[in-house]
Amino acid sequence: MLRTRILSALVLLPVLLGIIFYLPPAATLALCAIVIVLAGHELLAMASQEGDDPPRALVLLMSVAVFVAFAWPGFPQLDLVLLSACIVIGTIALATMPPGPDVVRRVSALALPLWYVALPVGAIGAIRVRFGAVALFVLLATVIISDAAQYFGGRAFGRSLLAPVVSPKKTREGAYAGFIAGGGAFVWMAQAWLPQMPLAFAIVLGMTLVALGIAGDLFESLLKRSAGVKDSSGLIPGHGGMLDRVDSFLFAGPVYYIALTWLA
Repeated sequence: MLRTRILSALVLLPVLLGIIFYLPPAATLALCAIVIVLAGHELLAMASQEGDDPPRALVLLMSVAVFVAFAWPGFPQLDLVLLSACIVIGTIALATMPPGPDVVRRVSALALPLWYVALPVGAIGAIRVRFGAVALFVLLATVIISDAAQYFGGRAFGRSLLAPVVSPKKTREGAYAGFIAGGGAFVWMAQAWLPQMPLAFAIVLGMTLVALGIAGDLFESLLKRSAGVKDSSGLIPGHGGMLDRVDSFLFAGPVYYIALTWLA
């Protein structure tokens, strides 16, 4: 399992970095759109474990539209897309859902891919477009280093479970390792490549991003345990599904985008 996890990372990371640094921003945005479709499909599949059968193609189309409106240059009408999506979701519910105690849950499942996947990935794509490849790399490296430190720190020193009801493997000791490694890496990278960021601000933001990465991981674990599945899919050997791979970024990415926008 560990060997497969490492091999998958060694294959995927160079491809990811090559797209971010050596191809135009549109390539990163296209990759983000693929991530939204795959992760959104996995999320809707989890919803179907509860007996729902959401119109996946339509929900995924709306998710991609939200992403394009957020991140793609020349499409700034995010408010119009979100308002239209609300109307479409309401219309779907009205046309397909008879009154019952599960309607609120089923309508929420339709909206979840938009706000939980499309909007955060839109923020990540917008970082590449508006602030450059280095700014996006700093976010990716921080979360990846933190995740790796949590994994190996937990295996080596883990004794106390961090959130036993939600995640039976994540430990407090692993989280401490993630804060030290991920937060320290962010501060170093920010001082080296984002000199406009004050040191105190970088320290607070680095710790915040690590905490949000952990929260994002635990939130997806909550969804998976509620749906009765171990992984969102088996797409990436050793890592599970696309949603399993990007869950730590879905809370951290938007806050990082907000911070960069504020600094700019």
